[in-house]
Amino acid sequence: MLIARLIADTSRQETGVREPGALERRLDQAGKVFAARSMPLASATLLDVGEPVIELRFAEGTPSTAIGVIEQFFAPVDLLVAEDDIVVPRLFVSDMDSTMIGQECIDELADYAGLKEPIAAITERAMRGELDFADALHERVALLEGLEQSAIERCLEERIVASPGAAVLVATLKSLGCRCVLVTGGFHHFADVVAEMLGFDRVVGNRLAVEDRKLTGKLEGDISDAGTKLATLRSEAEAFGANARTCAAGDGANDIPMIEAADYGFAYRAKPKARAAANGRIERAELTPMLSLLGVQRRDWVEG
Repeated sequence: MLIARLIADTSRQETGVREPGALERRLDQAGKVFAARSMPLASATLLDVGEPVIELRFAEGTPSTAIGVIEQFFAPVDLLVAEDDIVVPRLFVSDMDSTMIGQECIDELADYAGLKEPIAAITERAMRGELDFADALHERVALLEGLEQSAIERCLEERIVASPGAAVLVATLKSLGCRCVLVTGGFHHFADVVAEMLGFDRVVGNRLAVEDRKLTGKLEGDISDAGTKLATLRSEAEAFGANARTCAAGDGANDIPMIEAADYGFAYRAKPKARAAANGRIERAELTPMLSLLGVQRRDWVEG
C-alpha cells in the first residue's frame, strides 16, 4: 500500500483566481497518468483535518512516481508520501537554520564582522551540496576570528526569528507524545536559545571557541554534520522501538541522510538535492502544513 497526502493550491496559476471544479479535473487527469504508469488509484479521499488534505491510496507503486505525478498536476503543493498508514511520529528531529528559523546564523553573525557576503556565498554552496560541509564550516568560522562574543547576543536579539508555525508545530507534536530534537550544523550559542524558545527537548550542534570574550576562529569538540544528524535520529529512535514512526525536517544537503532515514522526511522550502531526497515537501512559508499532512486535526493544534 502506498499513501500520498497533498495540500494543493487549486487556483489558476496564470490569474490567481480560484477555478470552479479545478481540483476534480486535476484529480481526474492525474488518475489517468497514474493508471498509465501502472499505479491505478485505489481511492481518493478528502480528509477533514481543518484544511483540505487529499489522501490518495495505491495498491502498489513507488514514492518517486507518486511525487512526480502530484507535482505535475498540483504544484505548488505540500505533500507527504508513505508506504504505510500515516500516524503521528514518536520522534521529530529538525534542522535549525532556514528550517526552524528563517535565517542562517553564521551569515547573520558574519554581518557584524562585515563579512556577510563572502560567508553567505560559502554557506549557500555548502547547503546545495557543492562543498564539503566540514571544510566549509571551518573556513567560515576561521573568518570570524576576533569577533566580539557580544555580537552573538546582538545577532540573537536583532536578527534571529522563528519560521512561521515553528512553535505551533513543536508544541503540538509534544502534546501528542512526540519527542522533539533540534540538531544543527550551526552553533549552540544560537541553538540553545532557539530550542528553549520553541520547546525542543534536546539540542545537538557545534560549539564556537571563545577566549577573552572573542571568537578564536575555531570550534570546540567534534563537528555536528550530516553524519551527526543521522546518528542522532537513529539513536533517539531506539528508545521507541522498531515500529515507532520518525519524522525529520531540513532544507540543505547536510540534512539529506536524516531526511532519507526518517519515515516522514520533510524538505522545507529546500535546496534541490534535499528536496529530491524527501518523501515530504513543504513549499509554503508556514511549517504547520506538516501537522495537517500527518493527520492532526486543527482543533488539536497547540497555539499561543
